Amino acid sequence: MTVAVQKIPEILVYEMVDGVPIYYKDYQLYLQGNKQLEELIGSSYLQGALVTHLVILLSQLLDLDAFRIISNEVVLKFNKKSWRAADLAVFKKSLLKGIPLNNKYLEVPPEIVIEIDTKAALDEIKKPLSYYQEKTDQLLAFGVNSVIWIFTDTQKVMIAQQNKDWHITNWGNDVEIAPNVKINIARIIEELEV
Repeated sequence: MTVAVQKIPEILVYEMVDGVPIYYKDYQLYLQGNKQLEELIGSSYLQGALVTHLVILLSQLLDLDAFRIISNEVVLKFNKKSWRAADLAVFKKSLLKGIPLNNKYLEVPPEIVIEIDTKAALDEIKKPLSYYQEKTDQLLAFGVNSVIWIFTDTQKVMIAQQNKDWHITNWGNDVEIAPNVKINIARIIEELEV
């Protein structure tokens, strides 16, 4: 009896850790023909609206002469075999100076990464909850100063900063993401509701 082994297309790789791919959630349904690629890689209405509003808000709160805000799952490359995607990243412009604006992954750390949920296939990870910790640890080790996770199902926000204890709070509380820059997810949601 012959068993066919299907090669998983690279387009279904969400992130890479030490040469081991992390696939998009529900990628198996795509392979079976039950989902379109856009359904895997696309954001929900809530996720997309939050990222867009955060970009607008941060554009008003940050010094845009000093910082650049980049969204849309920007890839941060740690080394040849490891890279992670970020929903929203805030970079010091000085770190981006001289880097061509092209279709390559960024190899410099942003100051801030904001993640809204994840598109990773957590059911394939031995300890699914460790995904958030490991990704956050990697981002901090890469040089990111602040990693903010917004969890829409539980309405919680996790804040991890260099050399500080991590903490989780309700999204109705103000969260400082940079010195003198606070956001409140519950207020943002209220503003988004039409």
